[in-house]
Amino acid sequence: MVALPIPLADVVVFNGHALGFHFNITLTQLIDLGIAVLVGLLAEFATGWRLRFGLIGAIIAALIGIWLLTDIIIINLPWELCAYGVPIFKTLLGAILAVIIWHWLTYRARSTRTRTERKATRHRSRRQSQRYS
Repeated sequence: MVALPIPLADVVVFNGHALGFHFNITLTQLIDLGIAVLVGLLAEFATGWRLRFGLIGAIIAALIGIWLLTDIIIINLPWELCAYGVPIFKTLLGAILAVIIWHWLTYRARSTRTRTERKATRHRSRRQSQRYS
């Protein structure tokens, strides 16, 4: 019998105990988190820092997209590039699609006032504070 050189488990980078729970952080989780942070930052720069819940919301949306496209919706790409068992193209595609959908669903929740309206409101509040001082 010949042993396969393919690892059967993720490489554990860090493990520990917190609040009575044991946890492991694997290399796959770190790669997914890195891709989610990268996509979240790019989305925030592209939208002018207007996504709902900011950078954290974009990263969470990207992580959900990565999870959906790699674990829930199984798509086999014949030219898939894998790094330590992480399908890079599917991961990027899932993160980008999820952040686009997140922005599309929440873009109306941001402030709709124009810059001049905000400036006028700020100026009006300064005059009122000076009047009562």
